[in-house]
Amino acid sequence: MLRSRLPFGFGPRPVGALLLTVTLAACVAGPRAVSLAPSAAPVWPAIPRMNGPLAIRVQYPSPNAVIAARDSTFLLGTVNHGGATLTVNGAPVAVSANGAFLAWVSMPPRSRSLFELVATVPGSEPRTVTLPIRLPAERRAVDQRPPYADTTSLAPRGGLAFRDPEGVRVSLRLAAGARAEFRPAACAAGVTIAPLPLPLLSSDGSDVTSRDVPARLLRCGGTVAVFGQGDSLAHERPVPSVADGDSLGLVRIGTPAAADTDAVVIARPVPGGTYKWFLLPGTVLQATGRQGSDVRVRLDAQLEVWVDAAQVSTLPVGTTAPRRVTSNARLVPDSGYVDFVLPMAARPAYRVEAEGRTLRLTLHGVTGNSDVIWFQRADSMVRDVQWTNESTDRAVYTLQLQRDVYGWLAFWRGDAFVLRLRRPPVVDVASPLRGLTIAVDPGHPPIGSTGPTGLYEGEVTLAIGARVQRLLVARGAVALMTRTSAAPVELGARPVMARRANAQAFVSIHLNAKPDGVNPYRNNGSGTYYFQPTSASLARAIQERLLVRLGLPNEGTWFDNLAVVRGSWVPAVLVEGAYVIVPEQEAALRTPEFQEAYALAIVEGLEAWFRTLGSAAVARP
Repeated sequence: MLRSRLPFGFGPRPVGALLLTVTLAACVAGPRAVSLAPSAAPVWPAIPRMNGPLAIRVQYPSPNAVIAARDSTFLLGTVNHGGATLTVNGAPVAVSANGAFLAWVSMPPRSRSLFELVATVPGSEPRTVTLPIRLPAERRAVDQRPPYADTTSLAPRGGLAFRDPEGVRVSLRLAAGARAEFRPAACAAGVTIAPLPLPLLSSDGSDVTSRDVPARLLRCGGTVAVFGQGDSLAHERPVPSVADGDSLGLVRIGTPAAADTDAVVIARPVPGGTYKWFLLPGTVLQATGRQGSDVRVRLDAQLEVWVDAAQVSTLPVGTTAPRRVTSNARLVPDSGYVDFVLPMAARPAYRVEAEGRTLRLTLHGVTGNSDVIWFQRADSMVRDVQWTNESTDRAVYTLQLQRDVYGWLAFWRGDAFVLRLRRPPVVDVASPLRGLTIAVDPGHPPIGSTGPTGLYEGEVTLAIGARVQRLLVARGAVALMTRTSAAPVELGARPVMARRANAQAFVSIHLNAKPDGVNPYRNNGSGTYYFQPTSASLARAIQERLLVRLGLPNEGTWFDNLAVVRGSWVPAVLVEGAYVIVPEQEAALRTPEFQEAYALAIVEGLEAWFRTLGSAAVARP
């Protein structure tokens, strides 16, 4: 299972020499391969019978774990005997033939925060295990007596910077019958500012009172006054000052990167939000706000985003903002790509969007002024380039290609922004994987999920990855393994290996699990994930074969912001073929038959996708 959002991007930065271990043939002798025709029925081996000594082992949750669930949650583990009966807090739980169990049970009351598991087998003494858990802290009502408010809930807490008219939320929890008002502090002697009453209740009807106060009224801070019955002043609490966002100045995002690196700086739509923009290290932007550990920067007059404050360095006062104006552009073809080169004065913020044969490059804080776009020599890849200024400081270049966009990289070189467009591979429709390099990524370690009987995700994905490797080699492909042992491999390093090896596809192999409070019996199956639009059709092709080969419920394909599939140079997907926490699926995952079926689904999906790619090349006008 993979849900990490580590800050690894996908630059090229012109591809340099790199030492890689590329496997041309299977290097580990595994169990006998099972030959399955493409239309073969799903493989579901029988679960072996376990008749060991009765013993309860809870795999999840661990003792004293905090369970964030409302009414029900799951436990998983084993009783070591397939004929045992099991109850959890008195509720019966099914036990598989191998002794594994996955219990979906009601949460215990707060007064008795534990699960009691009782297992019995005819002719043996019952076994009992008590599993203490912790529940999230209970939200308590505000005391009805003075001080009439939960002062620990007072916000804002400091470290803020916003422009004068922007609203800063002042809020706290109030007891019934109390009221509050915000009293701005005057920054100049003799100046008074009228207090602003806070509403009795927030719009959602809770006991939180809040009001958006213009940042200009918080330049010197203030206080929140709380009144009790009869409008008697109960107490006052200080509100910290808010700095002027217009005074923050220019900042540098990250530090200029070396030639061959995938370093980027992540920008988000809101503090702590999802990854959306991938900025070149060394980009200079105007800071406009601060909130906690995030700094807001202006990409252009119409767009501001948030970056990690640790990635920001303030430039000296008086530093002149770069003026980015594009000059004449050129297209420089090479054997594996075409570079679109845009000279300008400094690194820009940018965004690339691909749809079919169209690639749209948006340059923020840039004025387009390309009088000439030079097609340096005749080439079959880029058909046309047009540009426009959507606003004074937002230039958009639209590239029309002869075929669907396959991959791209954005980087800075000397005095120019370069967008490198990758050529699709030449595919033999009869043998679509022959000659291609496929990056195979057995997910985890570090971290990873574990099944009821202790089967670790990383162990199974490595076994499935080895089978994918063997199947690829048999079809004439080069298999690049991101790991070949149980040693952990850094998450962000995996897609970098694929990019530097110029792989034609990247597949990350995983097993799924569910968070607390989600019923895994109703929510399980096979699913495939992608991030870049150029990888969506690959995800669908593999998902189709998973459903045929494994026969599990269809959890569909998902756009998801996952670290290993974010890259834009190599089409990349992450596959969650089965749920290791479900006893029947865990038991199947232990068998060579099921592992082979999983591997075949991946390889057949790759074959189908590249065959379509090859057919499109033959049929293109």
